[in-house]
Amino acid sequence: MKDVAARAGVGLKTVSRVVNGEPGVTADTERRVRDAITALGFRRNDSARVLRKGTTASVGLVLEDLADPFYAPLNRAVEEVARAHGALLVNGSSAEDPDRERELALALCARRVDGLIVVPTGDDHRYLAPEMAAGIATVFVDRPAGRLDADAVLSDSFGGARDGVAHLVAHGHRRIGYIGDRPHIHTAAERERGYRAAMAAAGLPVPAAWVSAGPTDPDRVRAETERLLAGPEPVTALFTGNNRVTVTVLRLLAARPRPVALVGFDDLELADLLSPGVTVVAQDAARLGRTAAELLFGRLAGADGPARRVELPTRLIVRGSGERPPAD
Repeated sequence: MKDVAARAGVGLKTVSRVVNGEPGVTADTERRVRDAITALGFRRNDSARVLRKGTTASVGLVLEDLADPFYAPLNRAVEEVARAHGALLVNGSSAEDPDRERELALALCARRVDGLIVVPTGDDHRYLAPEMAAGIATVFVDRPAGRLDADAVLSDSFGGARDGVAHLVAHGHRRIGYIGDRPHIHTAAERERGYRAAMAAAGLPVPAAWVSAGPTDPDRVRAETERLLAGPEPVTALFTGNNRVTVTVLRLLAARPRPVALVGFDDLELADLLSPGVTVVAQDAARLGRTAAELLFGRLAGADGPARRVELPTRLIVRGSGERPPAD
């Protein structure tokens, strides 16, 4: 800073004001200071700034899987809100591992991020209570926190699944199978509950064999799909609980001569270009991220009050696969 001040012919305080975007500097003086900064390659020492101001102008985002297409627009939306507030976003994947989630979240807290947004994998988040008490604002997105009272922004998984299955019922299906994620995951449990609610509302039974909940790896999903479509009275329609399940099911159905109706939860890239197009219950991932980030920065700005739970609506997109009538 001394070098910049000497080159620009100003005092240290003027350099500080320019670097930190504070008022009280004329346009000509600011130009001279910025020219000196460029010429000398000066960079603000953010570690010193943290010690002085007590904030890092950064927020952390813990996702389940950075490679999952669902999280890309959510991540981008959080980043855009953070940037609008002059903050840097730091993110990482929990890899669907509760221990990794805890390790990553606490590592971000140790680096003194001002706030944290978490897509939870575990079911016990009390480890974050001391961090929140110390002032790190925390918002959970896509799923609520476990055993911790905290802000959460969710999609209406129950209502979306209920609407998707009711759509299949309305097109004549009575034997509808469900393939979803592991039942301890909040969204998976809510989607199975929505499936069962739609079947009950239509007066239809749900034999245990029609429901398959577990890991979403392709081998399991493929085997369960083949099982549901086998036997003397196979299901005539499938409701899939997330995009990973839907992709595996689509690959298997493409090789079958007998048509099977399908509605999936989560939209897919190119879903409208398949023949028929894939009918889905769509979440607005970008809106989830944006709402969570705005809630977080509201808390950082001083908004208090009890923990909030925001639930966003889903949307049924009709494209053809869910409108196929039963083959029998």
